[in-house]
Parts: sequence; structure tokens; C-alpha cells
Amino acid sequence: PIDTRRHPTAPCKLATDHSIETFERTVIYPVPIGYPGAFRLVYPGFLQLGGFVSMNLDRHLEAHLNQFDHLVQGDGDSADKHRAFYAEYNAVMDLTAEYYLQTIETVFQKQALAKGEMMYRGDRLVKTGAIEKTALMTVEGELDDISGIGQTVAAHDICTGLDEKMKTHYEQKGVGHYGVFNGRKFNGQIAPRIAAFIRAHDPKTKEPEVKAAVVAKPAPKKAKAAAPAAKKRPVKAATVKKPAALKKKAAPRKSTANGKATGKQG
Repeated sequence: PIDTRRHPTAPCKLATDHSIETFERTVIYPVPIGYPGAFRLVYPGFLQLGGFVSMNLDRHLEAHLNQFDHLVQGDGDSADKHRAFYAEYNAVMDLTAEYYLQTIETVFQKQALAKGEMMYRGDRLVKTGAIEKTALMTVEGELDDISGIGQTVAAHDICTGLDEKMKTHYEQKGVGHYGVFNGRKFNGQIAPRIAAFIRAHDPKTKEPEVKAAVVAKPAPKKAKAAAPAAKKRPVKAATVKKPAALKKKAAPRKSTANGKATGKQG
């Protein structure tokens, strides 16, 4: 959020009702031994998740009861959607103590950016009016109970150097804080608007003017030289072997009266 004074929600009131020392004393803990970053001071993710769930405890309990009914009825599709949603919803990381405490003090308690009092590294004033070339789009959820309606669109008021044509705001009906950046309505209605806004204001995505180019006439094709005919080689006549002469069979010998054989030899 930019200006938490507009339609303050429960988290906004919690931040203003307690001192920064109270938050530092009650919700900041060191990373346990055995984990990366051991002893570093953080705002644990499980505390943040517990705070989110406690704001809509009845709705979360109902969702888990419905999950049980879906399993009993064999409605696998609904059960899978429930698992996918909570796998994402429950994935909350730790925040460094410096980041968390500075956010509570600067954004929720002092509203420094909205008032034009936010400092960069403690000695340079942040001047949002100097933004002149970066297009601005803000999105809010109708049912957001963390960043109330009007807290984000306040960015338009402090970016005085931007032309109104470079600003746009969209309020999504029927979604809370989480639905502004995740879920069916985000994918189907919010994300396409963001993509269209980026394309409209990014010079790299605009189609360049196409100028007619001078097209050179193609050079006449040269006739291909005929390939030289292959030299004919004389074909040698095959040597034909003469068939072997047939031998005449000897005529059968005739026997004479005295038992001697006579006859002509072939």
C-alpha cells in the first residue's frame, strides 16, 4: 500500500496501535541452529501465515471441511484444486527483521511515501514527482482486507510528473488480497490487462513503420553449359567358345560263326 490512512484495515490499525519496539520484541526471532542464516534475526514465515489464517479462520475451516467431503464423495478434481491452492498459500518465507520493521514504521505508521517524507538511505528525499517516463498501473481487490480500497491507487496522486495518459487503475470485483495476484480471476482478468498495459507503453513492442525497400532486379540466369558427352568406348566382342565335336559311337560288332567279332571301327 501507498497511503494506509485511506480505508484502514485491521493490519493497519494493529501497526498504528503498537510501537515499533513492541513488534521488535514480540515477533522478531533468530534463525535456529542448523538452518542457513543461523542466528539472523527474522520475522518467521509461520507467524505471518498464522496472522493471515486468523483473519479468515472460519473460511479456512470451511475449506478443509469441504475438502473432506470431496474425498468421501470421490470428487478428485475438487480435492486436487484444494491441495494446489493451500500448497501455494502455505508457502510463506521468513522476512529479515530490518525489512519487516522498516515496512511497519515507514509505510504503516508514518505513511512517509504518501506524505512526501520518505528518505533514501537516511539522507536523500524520495521525490516521486520526478517520475516522468515510467507508465503507472495500479490494481486493487474489492474485498482486500489487508490493503484497503484506495491505499494503492494513491500512487497516482504522488506521481505528479506523469501525464494522465500514462496512468491507469483497475479494481477487480470479488477478490481479496490474495486474489489480486493469484488465482482464476488474476489469470483471466488481471494478468491480461497488465500485459496489454505493458505493450501499450513499451516502445519496443510497438510495430515500427515499414518502408518500401528498393528491390534489385534479379540478374539474368546464365545458361548452363552442356556437360561434355562421355567418350564411347569400343565394345569388345565376347569370345565365343566353339562347341566340342561330338564323338561318333562305335558300331556294334557282329559276331561270326567262329565266334570272332568283326565290324567297322568308327
